[in-house]
Order: sequence, then C-alpha cells, then structure tokens
Amino acid sequence: MAGEDPVKDRLFAHGLDRVDDFVFDERVARVFPDMLQRSIPGYGAIISMIGLLAEKHAQPATRLYDLGCSLGAASAAMRANLPAADCRIVAVDNSPAMVERAGAQLAAGEGAAVDLVCADIRDVAIVDASVVVLNFTLQFVPVGERSALLRRIRSGLRPGGILILSEKIAGSRPGEDAELVDMHHAFKAANGYSALEISQKRQALENVLVPEPLAVHQDRLAAAGFDHSMLWFQCFNFVSLIAHA
Repeated sequence: MAGEDPVKDRLFAHGLDRVDDFVFDERVARVFPDMLQRSIPGYGAIISMIGLLAEKHAQPATRLYDLGCSLGAASAAMRANLPAADCRIVAVDNSPAMVERAGAQLAAGEGAAVDLVCADIRDVAIVDASVVVLNFTLQFVPVGERSALLRRIRSGLRPGGILILSEKIAGSRPGEDAELVDMHHAFKAANGYSALEISQKRQALENVLVPEPLAVHQDRLAAAGFDHSMLWFQCFNFVSLIAHA
C-alpha cells in the first residue's frame, strides 16, 4: 500500500437508489487520499504545518496523539519533524480499514515510534501529552460529547502543550453558511467532482458530520480549560486552530 498512486474517488459518481450514511470502510479508505485533496481546501498545507507545529511544541519524553488518524498523514508529518527521538506518537482510529492502511503507510517511515490503536477516541486515555491533533475529527463526534472529549484532552496535556483542532465549520450569520457551502462546492467542482457526486456525498454526510460555528469551538475550548486558542488557518468553511494548555 505504501507508495501506491492515489485511487480516484468515484464513490458517488453514479446515481444511488438510496444514499446511506457515510462510513469509513475499506471502499473509503482506498480512495481517501484523493478524496481529501479534492474535498478539503488547503489540506496538504494543514498536514505540513502540523509537522512544523509538532517540531516547535513537542516536549522530550512525551506523547503526541493523532486522534482520528485515518491513514496516518498527520502522524507521519509529526514524526518527520520531531526533534526528540524519545517521543512516542499514539495514532487512534475506530476504522479497521483505516488503521490497516495507516500501518502500511507508516511502516515505511523512520523516527519516533508510532503506536497504532483501533479504538473510539472517546475511550482512549490522554496521558503525558505535549501535542494532540484532532484533524477534521471532532466534527464526527456527537455534539453532546464534544466538550467531555476536549476536557479529557486538556487534562492529559502537559503545561505548554497544544491541541491542533481542524474542523469544517458552519456560518455564524444568516446567509453566511449558504455562501460558505457554495464556495466549497465550487472548489469541489473545480477539482472534477460532478453535481451528482457533490449532492450525494452531502446527503451521506448530513447525519454523520455536524459542523458548528467557529465561535462555538472557541468557547468550548475555553470552557474545557485551554488558556487561549488561535485561528491559524481558514479557507472557506475549513479552519484550524491551536489551543494552548
């Protein structure tokens, strides 16, 4: 699997009699690199910057967590930039297909050890961490359970540690959400997705991915005990924040 050329995402290219909820199964795992690049503006830049942020904020003999690691891109970026060889990366995902492919991808790299865990991120203890990554992951956690997860992350971070939180957001004012969605759909169309693919993918995600306004995320981080948070990336309705412990 390592070194394979990306397989083009055609999962929603044909009309479906019924659009089921989106699932991170083997079919999705197989096309996921292409799906991410063509669906999330700035995804490659975010991954690269996660590596640089890890280089700056990783503390010796600590753990770095990649929660919802999918194919391990953020873990690989952190490992490539880690200044401390005695750090460990804990990469967690609840999809066996994603974890299997992540293992193949990460096996080719060198550097800090990466512990791959197939589990629900809500069940994983955060211990002695200096960097935690939620890269487009929190949006798939039920809204009522997001605060508890962030509190657990905060309690497991060392002083000076950071959380990198990337999310698809909703607009905060009337009309803003529709404008953001239109821009995102234009981005996907420019990357070769048809109107049918865009529509069916949106239906599949409707009950699975629940975006919230940026201010809601910022308020939740403050309530969870983070000292302060900073928006460092935004393109249309995709953002990334750094929250400091």
